[in-house]
Amino acid sequence: QLYLVESGGGLVQPGGSLRLSCAGSGGFTLANYAIGWFRQAPGKEREGVSCIGSTGTGTNYDDSVKGRFTISRDNAENTVFLQMTSLKPEDTSIYSCAALFRGDRVCYGDPRLWPDHFAYWGQGTPVNVSE
Repeated sequence: QLYLVESGGGLVQPGGSLRLSCAGSGGFTLANYAIGWFRQAPGKEREGVSCIGSTGTGTNYDDSVKGRFTISRDNAENTVFLQMTSLKPEDTSIYSCAALFRGDRVCYGDPRLWPDHFAYWGQGTPVNVSE
């Protein structure tokens, strides 16, 4: 069983930055998986934020975070990162990472379709952007 654990969330002022981490464990290497970051605010549906292909050379972002968020991965450390800058109050949410085996094609497609495909999910880390 692939386990994913997120960390790095917290309280930050508007315009600030946070770096989220998604660590994989359970005897599986994340190198075979596309990894996505998602967020879900209270009363709202889960939405895809960013995705990175298995080799790390391909990335994709929802329009709401383009130019502000950067996804990266270190397969040697079995970890994927989401660097978030210029944070806005509307970025406040629970952020989760998820894995899809050999999921690069899905990763490079429409972010609105991602939640239906990813199979392994972490528990999430909260991000609160406020004064």
